[in-house]
Parts: sequence; C-alpha cells; structure tokens
Amino acid sequence: MHFDWPYFWQQLLLPSSNFLSGLGLTVTMAVCAEVIGIILGLLFAQMRLSRNGVLKRIASFYIWIIRGTPLLVQIVFIYTGLAAAGILRFQDISVFGMLVSGSLQAGIVALGLHEGAYMAEIFRSGIQAVDQGQFEAGKALGMPPSMMMRYVVLPQALRIVLLPIGNQFNILLKNTTLVSVIGVSEMMLVTETINSATFRTFELYSVLGIYFLLLTTCWTLFMHWAERRLELSSRRPAPNMEPVAVQA
Repeated sequence: MHFDWPYFWQQLLLPSSNFLSGLGLTVTMAVCAEVIGIILGLLFAQMRLSRNGVLKRIASFYIWIIRGTPLLVQIVFIYTGLAAAGILRFQDISVFGMLVSGSLQAGIVALGLHEGAYMAEIFRSGIQAVDQGQFEAGKALGMPPSMMMRYVVLPQALRIVLLPIGNQFNILLKNTTLVSVIGVSEMMLVTETINSATFRTFELYSVLGIYFLLLTTCWTLFMHWAERRLELSSRRPAPNMEPVAVQA
C-alpha cells in the first residue's frame, strides 16, 4: 500500500471549498442542535423533578425512547419515516437569503432531540446536587419557584454540570457524521464524494479524522478555560456589606 503524502498534505493544509463548506456545516449543525438540546434539557429536567405525575411520566418516556434507540435510526425516522407516513415532510426553506435544505433541518432536529434527552439527565443531576439548604433559604425569603430556580439553583448547578455539558457537545460534534445518510453535505459526505472520484481512501479519511480531532481539542481547551474561570469566580471573596459609620 502506498500512502500519497503530497496528496495528504494538500488536502490537510489546502482543503477544497466543498470540504470547507462541509466543515462550516458540521459546526453549524452542532451548535444549533446543542442550543435545542439545552433548551429541551432544562425543560425536561424540570418536568422530571416536578411533583406533577403526568409531567414526570412524559419526561421519563421521552428520555427512555431517545436514549434507548440508536441516533442513526432517529435521524432516518424523522427525515424519511415521518414523510412516508404523511406526518411531516421537511421542505427546503430560505433563511436570511440562504437555502436551508429539508435534510439539514431534519438532521438538526434529530440531533437536538437526541441531545435534549442527555441534557435533561445532566441538568437533573446538577439540580439535585445543589444543597437543599439553598432551596430552604429561597423559600424563607419568599422567592417564587421560578425566581429561585433562575437566580439561586441554576447558577450553582451550572458549575456542577459544565464539564458533562462540554463532554456531551464533543460527542455531538462526532455524531454529526451520521446525518450524511440523509444527504447532508457535512464533512463526512464531502469526504465520501471526493473519495469516490479519487480512491484516496486512507489519505482522505486521515484528513477527516484530524479535522474532527482539532475541533474536539479546541472545544476541550475552551471548556478547561471556562472551568477555571468559574472556579476563580467562586473563590472570589464576597464584598464587605457592613454599614459604614457616618460621622456627624
């Protein structure tokens, strides 16, 4: 087997415009799906912790279904299965002058729904890890549950769940390759297309792996930086709130 080093370095350092477009699409999908996942995660975590039995069962059922089935099956089901059943067909739309294909919309929705189930468990565990005394203090001050959750519980839970959220986003970045099965031109599908024309399989997939490694490494470094910032802010001493005597 002959490894074509010149071709490898060319694809790594001077990638084609199609590959760069696939790279941008990969990051865009991951960010959009993460936003959806965080919103759904917060919502379903609250439902899991609710005293309302119906809400708790709905959240448990959603998490059970999503976490118990493969992501690839979910992607194909949302894009192909729902259309075949006449329930939902994703149509191409224009957003700020850019064409967003139906397959891309379905991919983002599927990734977001999948992420939401894992985020729900992450947020739930983070909220439950907050000292119960904080809840009691909020109640003693007469704070409504929504205000207590926003200003007291969630800021503390964020410090606990920051690292799991970062790890989950790394997993999401790699899972974007699965949407290639429904025709989304992210990095995986672009690489497969180039490979079908050049048959430089080893070189091309080596480049693809390196780009994903760079993406996940950059995100990991950012999460370490954010973690240190949170630790420093938590160690910062509280301002002196003692009244100052005023001389007559």
